[in-house]
Amino acid sequence: MKKIVFTLAALMSMTFAFAEEASNSKANAEVAAEAQKYEMNISTTSLARALNLGYDEVDAVSCISDSFASDLKKAGKAQGADRDRLFKQAIKRNLAYMHAVLSHEQYSKYLELLNTTLNNRGVEQAR
Repeated sequence: MKKIVFTLAALMSMTFAFAEEASNSKANAEVAAEAQKYEMNISTTSLARALNLGYDEVDAVSCISDSFASDLKKAGKAQGADRDRLFKQAIKRNLAYMHAVLSHEQYSKYLELLNTTLNNRGVEQAR
């Protein structure tokens, strides 16, 4: 009788431990998936082609895009209100720099591309 009770107790404790581990791994996967939304690999060559950029503009846009990707990565690692704040700061900074470098037509096209990209990734759109 003692063996049956001990066996049931051991079985139940292993079941609870397994269930807890499964729920933790699911939560970790959700956090990783949310952070992945903010990972941006920007192809400067494709962007230059789409915006019809000159040589000097390509260099400037490349630097701005690298900085933007870094800022978004930081935002993706943050949680809650900090994530929103860092995301909005990254968007504002990127748009201000791009506005200074690009012509009106190029900037309008860039906004369209950025909004489409962010929308496809499931994050808030730039304004």
